[in-house]
Amino acid sequence: MKVLQKYLIVLLAALPMTFTAVAVKAGDIVDTAASADQFSTLVAAVKAAGLVETLKSDGPFTVFAPTNDAFAALPAGTVENLLKPENKEQLVAVLTYHVIPGKVMSSDIAGKTAQVETVQGSALSIDATSGVMIDNAMVTTADIITSNGVIHVIDKVVLPN
Repeated sequence: MKVLQKYLIVLLAALPMTFTAVAVKAGDIVDTAASADQFSTLVAAVKAAGLVETLKSDGPFTVFAPTNDAFAALPAGTVENLLKPENKEQLVAVLTYHVIPGKVMSSDIAGKTAQVETVQGSALSIDATSGVMIDNAMVTTADIITSNGVIHVIDKVVLPN
């Protein structure tokens, strides 16, 4: 019995070293979003827009990712309409308005306001003076690190002017 206890103690002592020695590589933006149930609508839209390969590229990108609830809060039929093949250009515009080039962490903008150009080409308003607002959406979770950028979760879908 003492041999078994000694073996267990050695094994348990070695476990933390085993796990810390394994390097964990963050997934890219698409894989990270696809692994979270709250982004299933966003992932479906990214696929329909043909943006998967772009958002899997080196980047880096900052993505303001609306949740399923954010998409559901749009007027009835909006998401279904955007997903139609004939509306692909409009869908691409909406999705790329949620992306800015570069990796912007919450600590980079804390206490600041800014107008930043999106991949879509329009300016997005950022106000990080009291929480973080992206146009009229609130960042609910910040700084989800990916291999090619960062994701900030927002509670509304923001639309280009």
